[in-house]
Amino acid sequence: MTEETKPAPATMPTAAPPGPTAAGFAAGDDPEREAALARLFQEHYSSMLRLAVLLGADDAEDIVAEAFYQLYRRWRRLRGVENALPYLRSVVCNLSRMRLRHLQVIRRHAGPAARLAYPATLLADRAESSAEAEAMLHDDHRALVGALKQLPARQREALVLRYWLSLREAEIAAAMGISCGAVKSHTSRGMAALSRVLEERR
Repeated sequence: MTEETKPAPATMPTAAPPGPTAAGFAAGDDPEREAALARLFQEHYSSMLRLAVLLGADDAEDIVAEAFYQLYRRWRRLRGVENALPYLRSVVCNLSRMRLRHLQVIRRHAGPAARLAYPATLLADRAESSAEAEAMLHDDHRALVGALKQLPARQREALVLRYWLSLREAEIAAAMGISCGAVKSHTSRGMAALSRVLEERR
């Protein structure tokens, strides 16, 4: 398998670029890379999926598959295997944010009928493929997840990375592509907003 050859497609509900699977890393011309990627997939796929779900992505499986595919293609540029997991987090955050912006644009410009039909179509298309993501939502406090979804994207990302993944400020800054000072600001504002939303739900 060369660097530019796509790995075996994962089972995804849309025509998004195919993502790798643990088995898909088994055969290649760089055994060390293949083994490291397979290990990352096995150990961190679930946490990356949970991250995408908590960030509000409606296609979490697609996003995580794309993140692993991008990692596969850019492996030689990482300058060390220790940079692989931070890179994955960063890609999942970026893709989730882009996806949410895309949906906002669609809903803003769609007519009333399209806005009503779109969620129903989306749910129907993903009813089976999103079972794992839905299970993760059931495992978390649903009220808290619902409140998180009402926060601005940056505040939501900061809180999820800090309190669900227990990352340090420097790690959060790297994942979000911002400064440590900005992380503190988003986290503080996010906690205040989250407290208000949860208080209103009581």
